[in-house]
Amino acid sequence: MYDLFKEDFLVTGEKADALRRTMWDKKVFYVNNLHINYTDICVSKCRFCAFAKDEGDESAVFMDVDDIINYVSSKAANASELHIVGGLHPSKKFSYYIDMIKGLKSAFPEKTIKAFSAVEIDYFSSIAGLPVADVLKRFKNAGLEMMPGGGAEIFEPRVRKEICPEKIPAERWLEVHETAHKEGILTNATMLYGHIETGEDKMRHLEKIRELQEKTKGFLAFIPLSFHPENTFLSHIKPATGMDDLMTVAVSRLVLDNVPHIKAYWVMLGEKTAQIALRFGADDLDGTIIKENITHAAGAKSSQGLTEDELKNMILAAGLEPVKRDAFYRTIS
Repeated sequence: MYDLFKEDFLVTGEKADALRRTMWDKKVFYVNNLHINYTDICVSKCRFCAFAKDEGDESAVFMDVDDIINYVSSKAANASELHIVGGLHPSKKFSYYIDMIKGLKSAFPEKTIKAFSAVEIDYFSSIAGLPVADVLKRFKNAGLEMMPGGGAEIFEPRVRKEICPEKIPAERWLEVHETAHKEGILTNATMLYGHIETGEDKMRHLEKIRELQEKTKGFLAFIPLSFHPENTFLSHIKPATGMDDLMTVAVSRLVLDNVPHIKAYWVMLGEKTAQIALRFGADDLDGTIIKENITHAAGAKSSQGLTEDELKNMILAAGLEPVKRDAFYRTIS
């Protein structure tokens, strides 16, 4: 396995941009979406996380099903996608999560529900005493249509032992996503970089995503996530540079030529770097988000949400063509 992160920065960027143009011409996608973090209470103590709190903490957040429905009603009348993730709550029963999806689908049948990371699905499997496939079947019947890609972090065991020792291993993350694909649930994938990983660690991570995609064709998008260290146990680590961010986007596009979309996730990159990343292999800016909480708890300086006009203007200023999409990358007129 050759480490593309050792290659020339501009040459790699040009190659990634050429591949993006071959795949998508001038199109850059964005979505009107809402992020919902139903709780920050979490039993997993990841060292890179500034979001999680203990049950009983006065500042902890938990939303019941009615709270979530009311939140969507007040914030996202025009959103086509609901992106739902949360902590691993120590005392909520599996029925709460099923009721959440049922309630949202009943209240907002026109919105795509993209919910629960592989880590959450594994946790639900444990508390329900059910195989992952059965958990996914029940969620699909309740109205879940897609899964996000969080919880992958870096697959290298040495790194996981240091930054998220209690989180499921890479093999389990990949197994959950493979099972979702077999159940007809498309997913995304991510990689958290800019902490203690090496270029080789990132390459191995990308190769594992590529291998599963060859097998299932179930990943729609890959999202490189730039680590924000503020308010975490890894706060001594300097954040990734702009060069690191752009190189990671470019290498991701080149290695994952079998994954349709690479996101320039503006929340973690910042709006300006995300805009430049559109010329380094990325073809998607994600979306409006409305109110992002997890990365901002770790000191993100980007906006908590952007308007459709702001997203379109970012794309146009890069000399590219904005395309409004839904969760499945179907064009919305």
